Amino acid sequence: MTQMHSRLQAFVLGLGCAWVFMSPALGQSFPSKPIRLICPFPAAGAVDIAARAIAQELSKNLNLAVTVENRPGAGGNIGSAEVVRATPDGYTLLMTTSGIQAINPFLYSKMSFDPNKDLQPVSVLVSLNNVLVVNPNVKIHSVNELIKEAREQPGQLNYASSGSGTSIHMSGEMFKFMTGVNVIHVPYKGSAPAVTDLLGGQVMMMFDNIPSSMPHIKSGKLRAIATTGAKRDPSLPDLPTIAEAGVPGYEAGVWFGVMAPLATPKEVISKLNAEIVKAAKSPEYVKKMNEQGYIVLATSAEQMGEMSRVEYARWGPIVKASGAKAE
Repeated sequence: MTQMHSRLQAFVLGLGCAWVFMSPALGQSFPSKPIRLICPFPAAGAVDIAARAIAQELSKNLNLAVTVENRPGAGGNIGSAEVVRATPDGYTLLMTTSGIQAINPFLYSKMSFDPNKDLQPVSVLVSLNNVLVVNPNVKIHSVNELIKEAREQPGQLNYASSGSGTSIHMSGEMFKFMTGVNVIHVPYKGSAPAVTDLLGGQVMMMFDNIPSSMPHIKSGKLRAIATTGAKRDPSLPDLPTIAEAGVPGYEAGVWFGVMAPLATPKEVISKLNAEIVKAAKSPEYVKKMNEQGYIVLATSAEQMGEMSRVEYARWGPIVKASGAKAE
């Protein structure tokens, strides 16, 4: 009996030692095959541009293919759901946005997953501020002038957006919520048609993504009033923030980052974070992003989790107050 017990102990101890030696090896072997980065928005958009830029850097650094696959629809929910269902091994990742994490849960009454419970943070890559722009024929040159005009003519001013529930729409709704003004929302199916009508004078103003409006600001076809971030945007350093210009506490931007299925092993998340941060800090990536109006962040997984919680708390009341709903 004693001999059998000793043999059993030796067997268990041997298994334990084998696992100790195997575990690091398993961690070190990741990644060993191509990685899929799901972009839940159409090609050539702001999220897709950032996704393809980081995929290119990762492919170069890891010496294996990191491919971007577009799975657009339902405000990013379709592509996100695909990643939630994927094998949690680090080879299928999501290019998420603060909108998916913090706006969609309030905007969509029925979601097949919870983006804050069924996905695991890896790193926030970049942030992107919006800019309040007006058609030059609109006689508004500052945030205070806009507030004054809106209060004197309630319901007579309007602003375009790229669609209900987008960061562009919610930037406008936050402005209304914090100033108490009545400005009419005019939704479009995408930023491009909204900007086209803004240029043509069919709508008065827009809280647009900076990269989309920058060429028109530079050409004088649109007048920039203020940016929506907590700090002045590096691409428009002479322009005040909306908070500086008369609405203290206003902050409305969007960030893009990488998430993985919830059960992905911690050592894989750690390796992914290290590689993504390294890629995002490369001079080529920083230059490419900055030139297009993005701000590179490259956070830890823990920082991303906290940023999601902050955005969720910020946008919940705004979405509810706007009455916006999507199915």
